[in-house]
Amino acid sequence: MLSLILIVAGLAVVAVLGYAATRPDTFRVERTARIAATPEQIYPWIEDLRANERWSPYYRKDPAMRSVYGGPTRGVGASVEFEGNREVGSGRVTITGSTPHRLVRMRLQMFKPIKGDNVVEYVLEPTGTGATEVTWALNGRQPYLGKVMSLVFDMDEM
Repeated sequence: MLSLILIVAGLAVVAVLGYAATRPDTFRVERTARIAATPEQIYPWIEDLRANERWSPYYRKDPAMRSVYGGPTRGVGASVEFEGNREVGSGRVTITGSTPHRLVRMRLQMFKPIKGDNVVEYVLEPTGTGATEVTWALNGRQPYLGKVMSLVFDMDEM
């Protein structure tokens, strides 16, 4: 009887690992919010990484997070290397592209708790009513371990 239970458990593990292998090699998480301001008012808050300290949820998760800025103050080439608590981790953000008042693209390199190299985008769409739809998106490669973890944890919610 014990051998039958072990065989069934082994087959279940193999089935889960096999199913994980069929999952996509990339991921994308995005959120959209409507802000009562024009793209021209919002854009400077995104393309200036120092200004991010005033609104980014990561700074709320760890107000003592250490940040070291590099490159120009704003726009392409601006960067920040950060080290925070367990919720924030450590890594580097570099602005890699921008279209004034429309888009800011960044490279997010995570060092801890899990290494990663992803793309972050902020897209600003005017609504015509003086407000702006701001879409934040994070996308990148999903390694096999990430595929397995996504079967157990809702990575989008995390």
